Amino acid sequence: MVLGTLGVVGGGLLSAMTAAGPSYHASWAVAYVVLVVGVAQIILGVAQASLTGGFVRGCIIAWEAVCWNLGSATVLTGTLASVPTLLYAGIILLLAALVLFAVAIRHGRRGILFTVTWVVIIVLLVSMPVGAIIQAVTG
Repeated sequence: MVLGTLGVVGGGLLSAMTAAGPSYHASWAVAYVVLVVGVAQIILGVAQASLTGGFVRGCIIAWEAVCWNLGSATVLTGTLASVPTLLYAGIILLLAALVLFAVAIRHGRRGILFTVTWVVIIVLLVSMPVGAIIQAVTG
């Protein structure tokens, strides 16, 4: 949650810094930082803690955080610098984080939160490769 909150705040700061000369890439980066680095990470973290009663090993949480945040930084760098290899490497790290989240919650309490969390994971799993394809096609 802390890293996700920092992502939302960072996205806001990035927006403020680029407001004087907005561009497509700046707008995309702001949205990415707020929604993926921030909001998605908060949702996944809160859901994981709630669904598992906080019984996820610390090393798993650490790997989730490393994969998610390093992957996000790599996606941002690869996209903004037009280096597809970095973009793809970042997506692989993000997908690894999603697999770790999915494994951590697989035996979690059933209910609406469980279902919503799986929907978020699936939407992210599908949208990342789609985003990479769009980036490859449009540059």
